[in-house]
Amino acid sequence: MNDIPARLLSLLSLLQTPREWPGSELAERLGVTDRTVRRDIDRLRELGYPVTATMGATGGYRLKAGSALPPLLVEDDEAVAIAVGLRAAAGSAVVGIEEASVRALAKLEQVLPVKLRRKVRVFGTALRAPTDNGPTVDPEVLATLAASVTNRERVRFAYRDGSGTESRRNAEPVGLVPFRRRWYLVGYDVDRDNWRAYRVDRIDRPQPTAARFTPRALPAADAAAYVAGQRTDWGTPAFRLRLTIDAPAEQIAGRLGDSEDEVVAIDAHSCRIDTVRDDSPDWLAHRLIGLGVDFRVHEPPELIERLRAIALRIEHAVTTNTPPNTATTRTP
Repeated sequence: MNDIPARLLSLLSLLQTPREWPGSELAERLGVTDRTVRRDIDRLRELGYPVTATMGATGGYRLKAGSALPPLLVEDDEAVAIAVGLRAAAGSAVVGIEEASVRALAKLEQVLPVKLRRKVRVFGTALRAPTDNGPTVDPEVLATLAASVTNRERVRFAYRDGSGTESRRNAEPVGLVPFRRRWYLVGYDVDRDNWRAYRVDRIDRPQPTAARFTPRALPAADAAAYVAGQRTDWGTPAFRLRLTIDAPAEQIAGRLGDSEDEVVAIDAHSCRIDTVRDDSPDWLAHRLIGLGVDFRVHEPPELIERLRAIALRIEHAVTTNTPPNTATTRTP
């Protein structure tokens, strides 16, 4: 690539991907020598782009944050995706982002080519973000978690469960998922040795640990499928699930791996679920207990039996040291 301005733009586009780029890989991508890459990196630095270099077998070049936001290079499909995302963000559950989204969208649409502007407006006409008065998400928390997902870096944070009890978590995050007007972080809880889907509005003070990890095998097609309850490690046959829950529908929606419209309000203080599911009864039993509210299971019998077994264990744990189901003999 002998056109220097075009080559610099291509180099800048590569560096804007958040990763470390070995010089040899950049040279191969651009069709030039390693020496030319070094000269082009110096040119970008002269233009104000803060490109850092690290030595060693795993070293390379990276575009780091500077004192000012440099011009960004995006492809046509990326520009459309950004514009559509900004339209949706204007009505999102991320606190304080609505006005900033509108301003950014105005700037972007001003420089979009006519064909792309028309495409964005078509999307904008068809898409409508739902209004929601539920809990909002701190954009800095969301950004920190997103960076940990991208960098495959363990993250520690404080987490509040449904009852408000706070605990410290150490997780290997693999995805952020918007589901039923809530944001969820899917990750492997290292201390609890299991996968979890954390509600982001209940996460506080996330801290990247700089400890990298190799992603484990997620028991679902992807993070979104995991949040939706579509796990691949259950292998249970489908059954009818009928529940009555003593809590508002909006408090329960999304917490039982339910899909759209499965949680139906009975009144302002209760709701019901009547659907066909293929979840693990054990998983459902623990999720129901974790709701922290009263509920009644009408079907299936397997779930009822699982809850009874858990109840016996709990009763045994808080009453006697006698093993459950062990008969005692009275002396006359």
